[in-house]
Amino acid sequence: MFRRSIPADYALAFPFEDAGVRTLHMLFVPFAIDALWLLDDRVTTIRRLAPFVGIGRGEADMVVELPAGGAVDVAVGDEVRLSQ
Repeated sequence: MFRRSIPADYALAFPFEDAGVRTLHMLFVPFAIDALWLLDDRVTTIRRLAPFVGIGRGEADMVVELPAGGAVDVAVGDEVRLSQ
């Protein structure tokens, strides 16, 4: 929130202790993002969230935020692993 942009190689991961329904909102975010909801490293939901008004929800034990377009080649059911 409150950033003006994010780098093209940016990803922000939100790991959770257990699986559950996770909600993201775009309040105070002035640019679009792609969001992935993961359960056991598998994509359960993909959404492009619009600036300021976007909202998304999915079952996950991890949520990953990417720049808009960053998830264009990702499909529900794909395995996603993060590395630093």
